[in-house]
Amino acid sequence: MKQKIFTFLLITVVALSACKKLDNQPDIREFDKQQIDAYIKANGLNDFKADTTKDGTGTTGMYYKILMPGSGDTLKYSDKISLVYTLKTFDGKYVSSDTINNHMSEFLGHLTAANLPKGLQLAIHNLLQYKGASMRLLIPSRLAYGVNGFGSGSITNVNSRIAGNQSLDYYVHVIGNQNAYDDLVIKNYMTANNLTGFQKDSSDVNAKAHYWYKVTTPGTGTPGQINEFSTITTNYAGALLNGFVFDNSAATTATTLTPYNLIDGVEQALTKHAVTGTTISIIVPSALGYGPTAQTSIPANSVLRFEFTVTKVE
Repeated sequence: MKQKIFTFLLITVVALSACKKLDNQPDIREFDKQQIDAYIKANGLNDFKADTTKDGTGTTGMYYKILMPGSGDTLKYSDKISLVYTLKTFDGKYVSSDTINNHMSEFLGHLTAANLPKGLQLAIHNLLQYKGASMRLLIPSRLAYGVNGFGSGSITNVNSRIAGNQSLDYYVHVIGNQNAYDDLVIKNYMTANNLTGFQKDSSDVNAKAHYWYKVTTPGTGTPGQINEFSTITTNYAGALLNGFVFDNSAATTATTLTPYNLIDGVEQALTKHAVTGTTISIIVPSALGYGPTAQTSIPANSVLRFEFTVTKVE
């Protein structure tokens, strides 16, 4: 009997000791706060503000800095917005900094369904608030991807998976005027790549968006030879501005196509500026491309670049 009582008391003491140790462990809010405080100190982010929005038993725990204020009506969850963003994890094992690839067009209330963090959705609604605005944002892990993380593969692989309990460092820009933004992207792209000789087609003064083009080989056909229903034989390639090639007939053999079936920017450029023998480079803003609808390998609201060599026109 004494042995049983002693054993029971020993188990009770061990259990109480275990509970005491667990009680001394930080909860997820405290853990995130410690990680964010350390990250802010390590990276000299002294001008960040704490989000004071109430969230359950406290505030969200997010920190932010408005880089560019926006204007207009405050954003509602029912508003469709166009986003450009970058992100990285605090541990540095996941970095996604390509703003050409990180485009999204979605209703603000649907961002989480599109696999973006809950914290980003809240911050756009509560803190950024306007189209045309941008900010840098630190999202605690509980408002990011939580204990399960995100992505596939081992957590030891760089850029394949966000580990569990990782807080995120986001840059996000909510585009106000898509056409103006695309035009600026094109100009910056041409400057960064030392592209000269491109002209902006402004033949339609009422158009809100304009493509840029450069004829590198004039061709020998008759001007106006190509119309929207012509059949042209061509070698061509289409790419994002980060160099990713999403379509490339030039790598195989020439193909035949009809301008009527092409995106508006390419159709207009070919019918206005190409003939038999022409080689032409075209940079197409998103409004004359696929617009806010993402395609396979082409994000929403993407600016596109095409190279065409026309070998035959029927």
